[in-house]
Amino acid sequence: MTLPSIIIPQYTKEMQVITQLVSEHGWGSSYAVNSTDISIYALANCYQDLPPNDCVQCFLISCSTLPTCLPAVSGRVYLDGCFIRYDYYNFFGETTDSFKDKVNCSSSFGRAVTDSDQLALAAAAGNLIENVTKKAINENDGYAKGKLNGVYGLAQCWRTVSKQGCRECLDKASEAIKGCLPNRDARALMAGCYLRYSTHNFLSHHSQATNKGLSKGVIIVIVFAMIAFSMLFLFVAYVARKKSLKRKQEFINLGKISNSYKRSSLNFKYEYLEKATHYFDPSTIVGQGGNGSVYKGTLPNGKVVAVKRLFFNTRHWVDEFFNEVNLIHGIEHKNLVKLLGCSIEGPESLLVYEFVPNKSLDQYLNDKNKIKVLSWKERLHIIVGTAEGLAFLHGGSDMKIIHRDIKSSNVLLDENFEAKIADFGLARCLAADKTHLSTGIAGTLGYMAPEYLVKGQLTEMADVYSYGVLVLEIVCGRKNISLAEDDSGYLLQTVWKLYTTNQVTKALDPILKDDFSPEEVSKVLKVGLLCTQASVTLRPSMSDVVQMLTTFGQPIPEPCQPPFLRSSSSIKRFVSDTLSKLDESCISSAMHSSSDGPHIN
Repeated sequence: MTLPSIIIPQYTKEMQVITQLVSEHGWGSSYAVNSTDISIYALANCYQDLPPNDCVQCFLISCSTLPTCLPAVSGRVYLDGCFIRYDYYNFFGETTDSFKDKVNCSSSFGRAVTDSDQLALAAAAGNLIENVTKKAINENDGYAKGKLNGVYGLAQCWRTVSKQGCRECLDKASEAIKGCLPNRDARALMAGCYLRYSTHNFLSHHSQATNKGLSKGVIIVIVFAMIAFSMLFLFVAYVARKKSLKRKQEFINLGKISNSYKRSSLNFKYEYLEKATHYFDPSTIVGQGGNGSVYKGTLPNGKVVAVKRLFFNTRHWVDEFFNEVNLIHGIEHKNLVKLLGCSIEGPESLLVYEFVPNKSLDQYLNDKNKIKVLSWKERLHIIVGTAEGLAFLHGGSDMKIIHRDIKSSNVLLDENFEAKIADFGLARCLAADKTHLSTGIAGTLGYMAPEYLVKGQLTEMADVYSYGVLVLEIVCGRKNISLAEDDSGYLLQTVWKLYTTNQVTKALDPILKDDFSPEEVSKVLKVGLLCTQASVTLRPSMSDVVQMLTTFGQPIPEPCQPPFLRSSSSIKRFVSDTLSKLDESCISSAMHSSSDGPHIN
């Protein structure tokens, strides 16, 4: 155990620094690094209405809570008075994190029941959220609190976040937290900020400042916190060291890729793409993939491109980069996003694609405002186009390409609403002489085929299953799995019940009204059910699907009951349990002013 003994003294010194900073200024950030280049970054931030002694006590409580995040290599603790986070990379400027940000719709104070109560709460909470976020961004250095018609609110950006970052974080937080209504209490726990509304006056218990010294009990907490942090750092340092060794090997692999592409026509200079995106200005972001952000860029010749920026701390980023470049750089099809090139020589790797102006399909299906409603004709065109793209990928005589993550956010739409399959980071090749691949589970819950989810057996039929789920979502205009409290949470279940009673057209998105052909809707939903059969042998190939959808009078076999058709509560429990197991970091939301108690994800 030589490595931890080298790091602990320096780490303890850094923690003393951050403790001093919190006691003096209400916040502090620091990092510890040793001769092996292993770094631990930490940030603590009290909310600005907290008196100094209360701030220190809140900080110490959060310190003692943080070890519950083990064995994760990163963690966050949100208390009603402060926030603390540790990680092995510099996160100080982060505003949002699509994987780890969360909204807690608390049930401690119940829900507004009557229509009038719900309207009153929605109006008061909505206006209050807008008021405190606006004040925090524009007037009060990232912090604001307020009260309106019996609703209390607080907004706080971390002090390491820029004003623009604070705006982005609170805008996203306010949009997300409004989804908790009519709950009377909710919190948005973001990478760069914290936002809460409640009908309970959670602000009052912080209003009384005190000049008394720290009590004996607090001193005990300080000692415990320092011991807990030392134990935490021992573990993190060990894991970080293993990650460091693995990272070195990944850089070696990347070097091999780099040598192959430096002199090829696929290679773009990093500076060239940096200028094209205005130095990765946040205003040019057009999408967020599973392993990086996508920026709109304009090359000197006027050509508009999409630049995907892959960060080195993304899990398996070398593997995914290799897939993106080597699997699709030579593939051309009207229903696949074309890869134009890449850049490997800068601080992060970049992939360059053709620009697809109408963004992703999910933004139309999940748009609550329905700014643009996809007609039945457009939906059918997208369904057929996606099928043709997958049939092309699966159609190789020597090698089949399995996408492994077909979903609405990975289907882009061009200016004519032609479907284009994107994001091949998880794709795998299946040789013609192989029946399947045995591989670790990757993809998106709700779209993964049962044989792959349970046994890890991957074939092109996993894509067929995902496609079937996508078809049902496009036709019905809703997500496959909803964690709402009503019993209509599982789309596959709903469509199957309607199909067995000859009412399948009732599953159609009601916003389409009469603008559709009942025969076409029935046929497409039948194809969707057929693609989601539990048995691999009962699912059609994607080439067969194209024939069924495009050939008049083509016979379609009768589907059997799809898999996982059980009660919605069981489905939700299954999804929640699986999400918890797949989460690689710890986010602890300890609500000491409510009866919820600590929440560890």
